[in-house]
Order: sequence, then C-alpha cells, then structure tokens
Amino acid sequence: MPEAAAKGTRPEGAQTEADASRRVREMFTEIAPRYDFLNHLLSLELDRVWRARTARRLRPILQRHDARALDLCCGTGDLSFALARSGPAQVAGADFSHAMLVRAHAKTKSHPRDGRSAQSPRVVFFEADALRLPFGDSSFDLVATAFGFRNLANYEAGLREIRRVLKPGGTLAILEFTEPAPGVLGDLYRWYCRRVLPTIGGLLSGNPNAYKYLPASVARFFRPEELASLITRVGFGSVSCELWTFGSVALHIGVKQSG
Repeated sequence: MPEAAAKGTRPEGAQTEADASRRVREMFTEIAPRYDFLNHLLSLELDRVWRARTARRLRPILQRHDARALDLCCGTGDLSFALARSGPAQVAGADFSHAMLVRAHAKTKSHPRDGRSAQSPRVVFFEADALRLPFGDSSFDLVATAFGFRNLANYEAGLREIRRVLKPGGTLAILEFTEPAPGVLGDLYRWYCRRVLPTIGGLLSGNPNAYKYLPASVARFFRPEELASLITRVGFGSVSCELWTFGSVALHIGVKQSG
C-alpha cells in the first residue's frame, strides 16, 4: 500500500487531508439520492446481511438498557437501525454529509422506538465530521461503522477520535470491504468491482467518478491484518477480525484499553 494511501483516503486530485475530506463529502452528496438503491443492487442485497450480522455480533452490548452506541459515518442510517433493532441501547448516528442525513431522518418514521409511535425514533442523527466529533470523552459503550471508515482522510486520527469518545472497556467495530486473496473468486471479485460496478453505478447514479473511486478506495485500503495492527497500535486490545463472503468483507472488533 502506498504510504499516502495508508494515512487516509485520497480521491483523485486531492493533495491534502482537508481537500480529500471535501471531495468525499461532495461525492456522497451527489450520489445520495440513489445511494441505498445502488448499495442493495450492486451488493446483491448482501449489504443488508452484513449489517444485520454485525448487529448480532454486538448484541451483548445493545441488549443493555444503559448502553450508548454510535454509528459513525452512518450515511442513510442502515447500520444505525440494525443496531437499534438488536436491543434497547440508545443509538446515535453521525455523518458529515447533510444529504445522506436527510434520508436517514426520513427513515426514522418506519423505525419507531417502541412499536407504538412512529414519531419517537430510536436513533438520533448528528451532522458531524468523524475526525472532530461533537461528543465528550468516554460518551459511548460502542462505536461501530459500516463501509465508511476507509473514506476518512486520516485513519489513525479517526481511530484516536473513536477511542476518545469510547468509555474505558468500550467496543469498536469496523465493517469494511477488503480484497479477497488471489484465485478464481478473488479475480472474479476484482473484475466485478473494476469493470461491472463502475459501469452500472455510474449509469444509474449519474456520477461515474464516484463509482470508480469506491472500488479503487477498497484496493488502496488496508489488508485485514494491517488494519488490526493499526487498531492495536492506537490503544485497543482484544482485536479480532472475521472475514465474510469469500474474504470480501472484514469485521474488526477491538476493546478500548485503559491509559
């Protein structure tokens, strides 16, 4: 992995962290109207399965009435709602794309807090940058993120900010795409991501550059063992990694250590 890519995402043309962040925000703003539809279509509906499976893994935390969970880089809120369905924990979502959050807010009517009132959503959404969160130290028992972490302009800074807002002993969960090992399945995956996905995504979203960036960002992102090493280095312990769907998706889980 190039050294620059290891520090954070760099969309084509971005020279600085601030520029990278701005370009990513603008990209997600442009594709927001078709984002959910294309996520489900291009993943063959597996994105729903991956989020639900992540929520099941985190259920021991979410089943606690006093627990507070944050879905970071929440987009349109699909992981937030999956977490909320898994227990009575308070769930918040945060994203820096206003257009994505508009759609997340719209979904709260179909995800009522107690099944009685559609006006009492279980998830509260905040417009916030993942590198500068508007929450105090030790605010959450769980910080989870699905397919958004690799879009951060600085990965280590993002992990340190997550660690800051987690309580001692709190849990981090990162669900991200990763490239499968070389072989028939891995080669098929790369062909799909580099040829099919950009073509369909570009045509249906009206933004071909976004759907070229997304698979390219996966190719430049950490291998699972590299991300696990970084998570450990910034102060998380008991770091584990599960690979799903032929090694195309990885779930990393770690626990904030004291000190």
